[in-house]
Amino acid sequence: YLICASGDFVKVYSVNTEETLRLMGGHADLVTGIQLNPHNHMQLYSSSLDGTIKLWDFMDGIPIKTFTVGSKLLALYALASAEDSVFVVIPKKGERDTFQLASVKLTKGAGQDLESKELSVVLDGVGASVKHIAFGREGAYVASVKGVTLQVYFFKRKLLNRFSLSTIKTKGGDNRFSCVVCHPAEDCIATGHADGKIRLWRNFHNKKEYTYSTLHWHHDIVMDLAFSVEGTRLLSGGVESVLVQWHNESSCQKDFLPRLGSPIEFISMSSDGALSCTLHTDNRITIINSNLRFSRSIQGLIKSRDVKTGLVVDPRTKALVLNGEPGHLQFYSLQSDQQLFSLDIVQRQYIHEAGLKQSDLVKVAFSAQGTWLATVEESEEVADPELQLKLWFYHEEAQSFVLNTRINTPHDNHITDMCFRDMDELGDDSLILVTTGRDCVFKVWVMVEDTDPEAQQSVSWTCDFVGSYHNYQATNCCFSEDGSLLAVSFEETVTVWDSLTWDLKCTFCHPPGNIRKICFGRLTCSKYLIGATDYGFLCCWNLLTCALEWSAHLNVVVLQPDPLSEHIAAVSWLSKESSLFVFKPNEPRPVYIQRNLCKEKVLLAAFVPRDEPEMMSSEKYLWLRKSQLFFLTDTQELMTLSTKSLEERLTPSSKQLAVEESLPVTPFSLLLGKHRRQQAQEDADLGKPVVHSKQEKASPAVKELLHTPAHVLPSASFLCTIFINSLLISKENKSAEEVADEVEMESEKAEDDSDEEDVTAMEQEDTSHMELLGEMTCKLSKSQEKELRKIRKMDYSWISAF
Repeated sequence: YLICASGDFVKVYSVNTEETLRLMGGHADLVTGIQLNPHNHMQLYSSSLDGTIKLWDFMDGIPIKTFTVGSKLLALYALASAEDSVFVVIPKKGERDTFQLASVKLTKGAGQDLESKELSVVLDGVGASVKHIAFGREGAYVASVKGVTLQVYFFKRKLLNRFSLSTIKTKGGDNRFSCVVCHPAEDCIATGHADGKIRLWRNFHNKKEYTYSTLHWHHDIVMDLAFSVEGTRLLSGGVESVLVQWHNESSCQKDFLPRLGSPIEFISMSSDGALSCTLHTDNRITIINSNLRFSRSIQGLIKSRDVKTGLVVDPRTKALVLNGEPGHLQFYSLQSDQQLFSLDIVQRQYIHEAGLKQSDLVKVAFSAQGTWLATVEESEEVADPELQLKLWFYHEEAQSFVLNTRINTPHDNHITDMCFRDMDELGDDSLILVTTGRDCVFKVWVMVEDTDPEAQQSVSWTCDFVGSYHNYQATNCCFSEDGSLLAVSFEETVTVWDSLTWDLKCTFCHPPGNIRKICFGRLTCSKYLIGATDYGFLCCWNLLTCALEWSAHLNVVVLQPDPLSEHIAAVSWLSKESSLFVFKPNEPRPVYIQRNLCKEKVLLAAFVPRDEPEMMSSEKYLWLRKSQLFFLTDTQELMTLSTKSLEERLTPSSKQLAVEESLPVTPFSLLLGKHRRQQAQEDADLGKPVVHSKQEKASPAVKELLHTPAHVLPSASFLCTIFINSLLISKENKSAEEVADEVEMESEKAEDDSDEEDVTAMEQEDTSHMELLGEMTCKLSKSQEKELRKIRKMDYSWISAF
C-alpha cells in the first residue's frame, strides 16, 4: 500500500493497481503529517491543522483514537524508541512565524476521543516543513535546519549543538538549507541546499571537530533527500525532474532517472527498500523500482499555470476537462480522483524558459454527445497572436479523439468564446459551431463532405456565415435549449439571432458596462435570457415580450446553468469574499444563498450530472439532486458544495456502521431478504400478526462488536457487560401483541372476580400499552372487554379471498 495525505483526507492506494482503496476522512482541516505506528504497522498516525492526532486502522479505514492536542500541528514524527508519545511541530505562542518541536504524550483510555495536552518542547526555532526535521538512528538525536543553521539535539545527554554556514552568496552559491535526512545506521546527516549542493555531516557530537563532504549535481534547489533502508544509497530530487541516486556517498558513483515530467517535491522509501516514490509539483506520484526504473504513476488533478479553457464536462465520461500540462487537455475523473488521460492538442515541444512566446490551449467545447471536440490554441503574443482552430472526432476503435480539421487564423484577433449547437447529432446538418472574436465578428462553422480523394476522412469543417453588430467586439455566445436561437454579446449589447436563417431577431442592453456572461434558461424557463455585466448587474430578459423581466445589483464573476434543471448558479465577488446565489430565471428570489463561500476568488464553475438523482435530507439542497456543482478558485483549488453537515462529514466510519443499507450485500443475503419480505407479505395478507423479535433489531452495540476488526477490539471483559445488556428485554418496552396476550390471560383468570378488580387490571395494562404507542384512548367497561375478546378470537381469513 501507498499512503498519502491529500487535503483533509488520508488516501490508501494499491501499489499494484494504482486504485484508491481507502479514503479516510475525519479531520476538519489540512492533514500535515502521516506516520506508521512503529509498534503496530497495521496502524497509522495522522496530524492536522485542526489540532488533532488520529490513530487509524488503515486496512479497514477506521479511526481507532482521536487525540486532541489543541494547537495547530504542522508536522508529525513517530519513533519506535518513544513509547506512548509522538513529536509534532507547533507554532510558538505569542510569536509570529516561529515554530517549536514538541513531544506529545498520547493519553491512554477506553474512549475514542481523548485529550492529549501534555506537551514538552524539545527544540525552538525550527522550520515549519516536515522536511526540515529528521531523527537519527534509534532516535538518539534530532536534526533541524532553518536558514543557514543546523541544530542537533542529543536526547540522553540533553546537549544542543548548532552549526552555521556563511550567509554570503559567492560564485552563485547559496548555503540556505532546504531539507535534512539522517542515516539509518550511522551517525551521518545529509542536508540539501538552495544552490543544489548536498552536504554530508559527520562527527557532529563535537561542536569544533565536525566535518562535512559535498555532493553537487543539481543546478537549483535540492527539494528532498532520502536514504535507502541500509543507508548505502542516497536519493535526491529537485526542479530538474530528475531523480539522482548516490552510491556510498561518492560524487563519482551516481545513477539518474530523468524526464519524470515535473519538479520533485518529496521522496519516500518503502520499509523493505524494494520501492521508492516521488511526489511532483503537478500533483503526481511516481513509483520507482530499487534498480531506478519507472514502475507506475498515480496522476491527480494537474495544477496548471492558468486555466484558460474553463471547466468543461466531457459528456461521454462525465470527467472534468481543463488545461493540464502545457499544450495538453487533461480528462480528470471526479469519482476516482485520478486523471483518465491527457490529450496533446498543440503537439509541439514546450520549452521551460521564461520570456519565450509559445502556443497554448485557450478554448475548449464539446458537442452534446461528446462526439466532436473543438479546441483553440494561440501564441502568447498580445498584438498579433497566431491562432488555430482544431476539430477532433471521437474514434470508437482508438477510444480517443482524432484530429479532423485544422483551421489556421479562424479570426483576425483573439477568440473570446465558442459553443456547439446540437439539435440532433445523427443529422450532420444540425451540428454547428460558433466562435466569437475580438475582430468584431462571430463565425458559424458547419460540416461538409470532403471531396479531396486523398483525404482520410469523409467530412471536414468550413465557415458558413459571418455576423457582426455595429463593429463592436464579440465577447460571448450561447444557443437556446432547442437550438433555434443564438445569443451573441457585443460589448454592452446582447443580440439574438435565428439559427436557421441567421436573421437578427432582437437586441438587449443594460448600460453601463459590457456584458460579462450570458446564458439561456432551460426546461420551463427556456423563454428567459440571463446576462451579467461588469458594472455589477444581473439581468433577466423575457424573449417573448422582448423586455427586461428583472435585474439585481450583483457583481457576478461566474454564471453557470444546470443542464438538467432550471437552476442557474451565480458566484459574486465582493469585499474579498465569494458568495453563491442559485435561482430560477422566472423567480427573482434565489432558492439558495451561501455567503462567504470561500476566501479565495472563484474563477470557474461547472455542473456535473449525477449517475442517479440523490435523495436530499434538506429542502434547501433540492437543486443539487440531479447535478453536483464544482468550482475552481484562483489558487487552483477544485471545490464542491457538500449537502452534508460538517458533523456528518467528520463522523468516523466506525460510527456509521449501523447503517446496514450502505453495506455491500452478498447473494445469500439478497435471497434471504427476499424470502423474509415474501413471508411477511403473505402473513400480512392472511391477517397474521407480524412479530419482530428483539434479536432481529440488533442494537448498535452488537453491530459495533460484529463489524469492528478483531485486532482493534477492546478486551472481552470490557465488552461483556455491553453485550449482555443489549440482549436483555426491558419490561417497559413490551410489544403490542405481548401486552394484548397478557391482557387476555389476566382477564380469563379474573372472569369471576369483582368488576372493580378487573377494571383496575385492565387500566394498568392499557396504560403501559398506550404509553408505548404514544397515544391516549378512553377506558373500556368489563362488558366491552368481553365483547372485544370474542371478536379477537374469530377467524376472518375468508376475507382474503375477496
